[in-house]
Amino acid sequence: MTSLEDDQAIDVITIDLSGKSAIADHMIVASGRSSRHVGSIVDKLVEKLKREGGIVPRLEGADQGDWALIDAGDIIVHVFRPEVREFYNLERMWLPDGDGPASTPAAS
Repeated sequence: MTSLEDDQAIDVITIDLSGKSAIADHMIVASGRSSRHVGSIVDKLVEKLKREGGIVPRLEGADQGDWALIDAGDIIVHVFRPEVREFYNLERMWLPDGDGPASTPAAS
């Protein structure tokens, strides 16, 4: 997503969930440098989804700034502080070998 790139999100990956989960078709995982950066990335992405896509996403966890989940229907976006992302390690749960061969950089 260009919004994540524009807001300088770190280590953005897309995970194809089709056939693996009924929750969404794609998951995007990204990091922000700090709690404030995570909050800014999330706020801007939510606003862009509303403005340009007509989507009113559900938002979880954004209050603390450590992690946020944006549920935009077929796409779920997780934005973490790096330490929190490492702790939860979603990539390992959803990707073969947990190292990214099934992942791709997020599409623009």
